[in-house]
Amino acid sequence: MTEANNNQKNSVFTLKRQENGIAHLIMDVKGDTMNTLKAEFGEQITAVLKEIKEDSSITGVVVVSGKADSFVAGADINMLADCTTAEEATTISRQGQMIFDQMENFPKPLVAAINGACLGGGLELALACHARICSDNGKTALGVPEVQLGLLPGSGGTQRLPKLVGIQKALDMMLTGKQLRAKQALKSGLVDDVVPNSILVETAEKLALKGKVKRKPLMRSTMDKLLEGNPLGRKVLFDQATKSVLAKTKGNYPAPLKIIDCVRVGVERSPAMGYQVEADHFGHLVMTPESEQLRNLFFATTDMKKEHGVEGVAPEKVSKAGVLGGGLMGGGIAFVTATKAKVPVRVKDIAHKGINAALKYTYDLLNKKVKRRFMRHSEMQQQMAGITGTLDYSGFKDVDIIVEAVFEDLSLKQKMVADVEQNCSESTIFASNTSSLPIGQIAAKAARPENVIGLHYFSPVDKMPLAEIIAHEKTSDQTISTTVAFAKKQGKTPIVVKDKAGFFVNRILAPYMNEAALMLLEGEPVDKLDKALVKFGFPVGPMQLLDEVGIDIGAKIGPILKAELGERFTTPDAFDSLINDGRLGKKSNKGFYLYGNAAKKGKKQVDENVYSLLGVTPSGKLSEQDIAKRCVYMMLNEAARCLDEKIVRNARDGDIGAIFGIGFPPFLGGPYRYIDKVGAKDVVNQLNQWAQQYGERFKPCDALVAMAEKGETCY
Repeated sequence: MTEANNNQKNSVFTLKRQENGIAHLIMDVKGDTMNTLKAEFGEQITAVLKEIKEDSSITGVVVVSGKADSFVAGADINMLADCTTAEEATTISRQGQMIFDQMENFPKPLVAAINGACLGGGLELALACHARICSDNGKTALGVPEVQLGLLPGSGGTQRLPKLVGIQKALDMMLTGKQLRAKQALKSGLVDDVVPNSILVETAEKLALKGKVKRKPLMRSTMDKLLEGNPLGRKVLFDQATKSVLAKTKGNYPAPLKIIDCVRVGVERSPAMGYQVEADHFGHLVMTPESEQLRNLFFATTDMKKEHGVEGVAPEKVSKAGVLGGGLMGGGIAFVTATKAKVPVRVKDIAHKGINAALKYTYDLLNKKVKRRFMRHSEMQQQMAGITGTLDYSGFKDVDIIVEAVFEDLSLKQKMVADVEQNCSESTIFASNTSSLPIGQIAAKAARPENVIGLHYFSPVDKMPLAEIIAHEKTSDQTISTTVAFAKKQGKTPIVVKDKAGFFVNRILAPYMNEAALMLLEGEPVDKLDKALVKFGFPVGPMQLLDEVGIDIGAKIGPILKAELGERFTTPDAFDSLINDGRLGKKSNKGFYLYGNAAKKGKKQVDENVYSLLGVTPSGKLSEQDIAKRCVYMMLNEAARCLDEKIVRNARDGDIGAIFGIGFPPFLGGPYRYIDKVGAKDVVNQLNQWAQQYGERFKPCDALVAMAEKGETCY
């Protein structure tokens, strides 16, 4: 066996020569479910390109994946963890640029045949080819999601993408990390053709046989040409992109601004300088704390995907599900069950109105997809058929899991358990979507308490990625594993938490919200409170969140938490006057902000009547930083208690719960990563200072004090 062949045998890249003179360059990372690019592949790809170049019988190349439903999922980000300096990370970027530069300037035509995920470094590889064909497979998706890891496309992506799809489209893709489906990719000029997977490689071969095809310029609107075709228009474009980024990120994320800079330099100065700036910025971003935390989050969620609810206990298959209660929550749960988990679901309600509301929820979401051409009408009908409704328990006998989404009333929920035990099979799981009632109490009168579990979704169910799985003392391991697997099929990231009032997410959220309410009563304006926490990194402020969730819901949860966990969960009495005034928030068109006809288009406006109802004169003495700190440190203190009481299994689960459940700033890594960053000692000192100033509620918990004294960390 010759050396070259021996090399190829151990290589990720193999060559298959076809009789028509085209060679298939197949990428297949052995032992991995998806292809990812690693630094050590550089030499392998250089060797195989050299072999192709020297073989006169090869006239063109089709680059194809050896994996069934994915092209290249991106670069392996594990290699970035080993970088100790920005220079080392810049070198990785330069290596990628050099390899893709070889491909772009290769003398023989290279055509990428894309089926499945083509993301990050995978798309950069495809961009370096001379043409791209993709399949119409539903799993085909093209995008550059590096911004979600606090990074930028570092192997030439910031330079090649704008040339192909235009500056505006390229910026949109890079700044949001959004993925394009096959038809969208064709429309934007990212790929040359979309064909069924069965003829993908054959079509790519035909294209390669034509030699290096000169691309037709993309059809662009006059406005696009005006903006992108001259320096003044481009200045407007880049300034607008910068303004939009800062409005969204509040300057908390450095990557988007660096992406804009890379594109600007490449377009305005020269491609060579663009590549240089791209590599330098990439190196700098790898070393930022924001990227480190976003990568930690990525690894944490990846690890969780591989875990069962209980180690060593495999989940049972769920073939049919039931939902008790239509309405908003029930409708959302039915939607993710039928459309994402692909499990038929039967909704039971006491009135036709509830069932209609649940069906309408799914219809509206799917119809939007049909209108945007993300989905065919026949597909929508098929998914709608997965949801049925009933006013009694007919069709519930063979249901594997039932999710209860009725009012927060203990006796009602206990009655639901009894009804399910009477009308369903002995193995049917009863999962309660309660937000605060202990599951042990819901299961107190159950004949089969081992089947009862909590499955707490967050609203709106179709958007919020978290689910809390709450096992009480008698819940069986089998029930836990099956429920975790079911939530994952629904597209959720589930965390298993201990059965105590408020569970984890609402328990750490309550002190944060209470503190904001107390500052409002001290005279801090509603919009100032919200602005301070949005600036800190939360998606919405606490007062707007109360409006969204419902002021009445907040008032209902408070007493439950106080009864179970103590005085620190006392909610301000003044808030009763809001409820008495019919102020339930957005749902009643009346809350802290103006809604409906009273609201002007655009900016959210505070309803000034709130202040007189609460007997407050807004003055605003605190700085935005102090406002944010007081709310967040209350959350950190409660989070430390939860970890100590084993409410969450570990700090990782808690951080994911806080980020996915309440929008804790991802770039800070979650409350436990944030405690480690600030230092337990500093958190304790600050809390003690406030305890003297404002009262007992700020007293640091024993677990946090012990951490500070021993110099320990959460991780």
